[in-house]
Amino acid sequence: MAEGVALRGASHLGEEHVYSRAMKHFMELVVKYAGQPVSTVVQRNGELGSDKDFFIYMNQGISVDSGIISPAHMATFARSAPLMDLPFLFRDVAHWERALEADALKPIADEIAKKADVMVLGYAGGGVRHIVSNRPVHNLAELKGLKLRVQAAPIHSRIFQAMGVAPAVIAYPEVYNAIQSGVINGLENEPAGIEQMKFYEVAKYIALTAHTVTVRPLCFSGKAFRKLPPKVQEAVVRAGREASVFARKTEVQEDRARLEQMAKSGRVELVKFTDIARAEQLVKPITQAYVKQVGAEAIYARIVSL
Repeated sequence: MAEGVALRGASHLGEEHVYSRAMKHFMELVVKYAGQPVSTVVQRNGELGSDKDFFIYMNQGISVDSGIISPAHMATFARSAPLMDLPFLFRDVAHWERALEADALKPIADEIAKKADVMVLGYAGGGVRHIVSNRPVHNLAELKGLKLRVQAAPIHSRIFQAMGVAPAVIAYPEVYNAIQSGVINGLENEPAGIEQMKFYEVAKYIALTAHTVTVRPLCFSGKAFRKLPPKVQEAVVRAGREASVFARKTEVQEDRARLEQMAKSGRVELVKFTDIARAEQLVKPITQAYVKQVGAEAIYARIVSL
């Protein structure tokens, strides 16, 4: 039985992206802690699809055992999941760190485990997301009507609509071509994604909205987990916790540096956005209505209080 333990991780990004590196580190730690033979592989560059696909595979217990997933893709199974990644939820990286250290997202992780049969081993993320576009955007007036790719959860579309954006839900690998062909003007993304996907080639202006600090759960299939020997289960849980810390520290450390390097090299032009406070006020009623709708008032209140 021990000789038959094989784990497959997946990333829709290239090997240099922090999420791909974190998945590789996670698998190495599982092997280290298992105390018995375990073979592992991490399929990168979207070889097995997108993280939306990975989550469905994990739910079904096929093809992918583990991956780092955008909460927006979990909404079909767990209504509260997109709350993790809402714009303007965290005031800054320090607030985001306090919320994760306090395990404020545990009720959402519990819902994901119950409804989707997918375990949340820990949280990657820490990238600060901004608006990336093919024209400079300094304020809400210039943002109005901007065709922007947003994440798949409906709440993201409603939030950006409130800011005057014309939201579009487009698969992440298709965004570059969509901007290039004029279907959209840009997207909202963090520096690691902008650099990895070379979005700056088609949308060089980055409006410094800092509207989201990313939360990306490191997930593992419940069905796959239950088939593992107890010692390997223990290794998976321990490795997930440690790999999540690695992912967060790495992305936070690299985030600002990537942005500055891209600006210094001329690949991007950083644009000061002067209406952040006004944008927050426009979004707040949408957020509060959503929180009430999914029954997450206590979770939201705790995060805000931190």
